[in-house]
Amino acid sequence: MAAGAFAGGLILLAGGAYVHRGQPVALLTIPLGITCLGVLVRRRAPVAALVLGVIAVIADARLAPSLGTILIFTDNIYAATLYSSHRLATWLVRATSVLAVVVGAISGFVAKDWTALAIGGVQAALVLTTPAITAMTVRHHRDRAIAERTRADQTARLAELDRQAAVTSERARMARELHDMIANHFSAVAIQSAAVLARQDLDPQVVRTVLESIRENSVRGMAEMRTMIGLLRAEDDDPGPVGHRLKDAADLVERSRRAGMHVELAVSGTPGDLAPAIELAGYRILQSR
Repeated sequence: MAAGAFAGGLILLAGGAYVHRGQPVALLTIPLGITCLGVLVRRRAPVAALVLGVIAVIADARLAPSLGTILIFTDNIYAATLYSSHRLATWLVRATSVLAVVVGAISGFVAKDWTALAIGGVQAALVLTTPAITAMTVRHHRDRAIAERTRADQTARLAELDRQAAVTSERARMARELHDMIANHFSAVAIQSAAVLARQDLDPQVVRTVLESIRENSVRGMAEMRTMIGLLRAEDDDPGPVGHRLKDAADLVERSRRAGMHVELAVSGTPGDLAPAIELAGYRILQSR
């Protein structure tokens, strides 16, 4: 950008776009080069770019005002407003607005003509105020976009934390469910095996029946444990409904009877569909009786 600006300024000088005061044209390239140095450091040192531009414009005005230097000076103002601190940017907008009015008033006073005042004020506003206001507008939109991106990132992080908390809670619930299922089956195994060991006069057929019940409870417990562990390891966040329902009560009663327990099941009313959590809680209540 600095090289392009300097080349454009040289073209304007070669075309005679400056006030002819008998000064050598080569001398006017000095302030032009100073403003281009400001373009070179516009992002890294915007305040320095503004200082270089002011020095160059003052030197150019004393030699012979040239269009190229003035145009590049507008970029110095723009860069200083856009890339400097917010406090300095606000000050530049106010200062350039006041300076444009002052330049217009001086022009009108010197020329003793209201037309000169208007022309001088407009020209000063185009050179000083317009770049500052444009940069302030761009800066406002840039800051707003950054704030929106930050807010979106925070929302995404919060959503991810909520998702992780939900997954952790669900897996903790599944772990409790696994404990309940395994404890029930292996408690029955322990009770039945203890009863067999405590009795020496059992009929072989009774022993076989009890051992079959022990085996059934062991197999069911292992199967349910494998199912639940598979769900706990699953990557899918929605593993689907798990656990028993109240409609499995008949199977629970039958297994309890085969284990030698005296159990009666009575159903009143018309069975209906309930929420999975309620179904599972009801089944666990029956299982603990």
